[in-house]
Amino acid sequence: MSLSLSAVRRNWLFCAALLVGVVLRVLAMVGFRSVLWFNDSYDFVRIADGPFPHPLRPSGYGLFLWALKPFHSLALVTVLQHAAILGLAALGYRMLVRDFEVRRTWAALAVAPVLLDSFQVELEHLLLSDTLFTVLVFGAMLLLAKPGEAGWRRAALVGALLGVAAVTRTVGVPLFLIAVLYLLLRRTRWPVYAALAVTFALPVGAYATWFQQEHGRFQMTGVDGIFLWGRTAAFADCDAFTPPPDLARLCPYGAKDDRPASSHQIWEDNSPTGWSNGQAFDEETNARAQRFALWAIKNQPLDYLRVVSYDFFVRTFSWHRTRYPTVGTEARYHFPTRPTARKPELPVYGGGDRGAVVEEYSHGTGRTHVVEPYAGVLRGYQRHVSVPGTVLGAVLLAGAAGIVWRRARARTALFWTSGVALLAIPPITVDFDYRYMLPALPFACFAAALAWGRRPVPAAPEGEPVEAAPEVQPADA
Repeated sequence: MSLSLSAVRRNWLFCAALLVGVVLRVLAMVGFRSVLWFNDSYDFVRIADGPFPHPLRPSGYGLFLWALKPFHSLALVTVLQHAAILGLAALGYRMLVRDFEVRRTWAALAVAPVLLDSFQVELEHLLLSDTLFTVLVFGAMLLLAKPGEAGWRRAALVGALLGVAAVTRTVGVPLFLIAVLYLLLRRTRWPVYAALAVTFALPVGAYATWFQQEHGRFQMTGVDGIFLWGRTAAFADCDAFTPPPDLARLCPYGAKDDRPASSHQIWEDNSPTGWSNGQAFDEETNARAQRFALWAIKNQPLDYLRVVSYDFFVRTFSWHRTRYPTVGTEARYHFPTRPTARKPELPVYGGGDRGAVVEEYSHGTGRTHVVEPYAGVLRGYQRHVSVPGTVLGAVLLAGAAGIVWRRARARTALFWTSGVALLAIPPITVDFDYRYMLPALPFACFAAALAWGRRPVPAAPEGEPVEAAPEVQPADA
């Protein structure tokens, strides 16, 4: 007991943050019974009812739900998502202190945003892939950066985690390249690269093969061209530049300043994409949309750079949140005062409607029950406690400065570049969305902690030289 109390006293700041994090998640469970719903949630539940490669989004999260289907409990999903983030924070703190030699205060501050940010807690309660994706990619990078022998077994596990993350959200694919660059900095031997590549390729290749068998294309999804079209729909000017005749019907409607958000233009009624609930985009439409997008970028490269830069620098790092990409979408990231309208009659791709697929999975309606006063406590907490984008930007700047001026540059760069990639890829390829910021938050915080929070090298006894800690581990380290 005395040993436990001693450990708590030494790690009191982390223990306090962890305790508050647990309380917040318990309040979420009792204040919002079942789960919180997003438009994408029903597609994931449909995948779980009878697994298939979904043409609009990777099926990795749906397969996770499928593994839990025998329990017929949506509450179990939220419990596991909350517990996974708490466990990730505890593991991250332990590794910062013991493995990365970061001072306890800095380590506690690094994991505090993950534990305490109100939007993070709410995201864990949504039936969405982001929580699982965060656990997979952050766990992979923690394992990769861990000191000690970077042998092929560890690389194989890292590759497998990144591969599963990639079939959960395709934004995870570039993180594999970051892992390879990190190993190059470490001057690792070739079996490590081989293990990383093989175990990454196995889940990605298997999923693409499955997708090909179902849809005739060796891909992860069938909407890469559609999403890029949405990105360019923000600025494409068919009056100033005449598109090829077969692409003219994809010209966005309205003046540029009056158009909806890029991502919303894909799904709105009467969209040039021809979107309809319960339907997929055919291969020809996706290919034509990609050609249109590339045509628009070629003719208006500065406009493309402008919208990407605005989303990355202004929307991401603003102090205040705006109702973007739509009022309804952004509202889903706030704890509600009443159950969100679910429109159970809407058709779902793969068969059935929203109400039917939820009934099959949960043996119930899945309706969220808002229970006071617990729900009100969380709504009040969310109004005051979150990490503004400006703070996230400052943390990233601290990490960048540490890469230049501090030791342990390779590990700092691993976390920093991973965080920046997770923030930058959506505005480049699709659109900005506030939930895309949260998986990048722990990476940014860890980069800053590794840069500025490491314990100083102990002084050697008088008359003996002091050896500086190496910035890059040797090949077998």
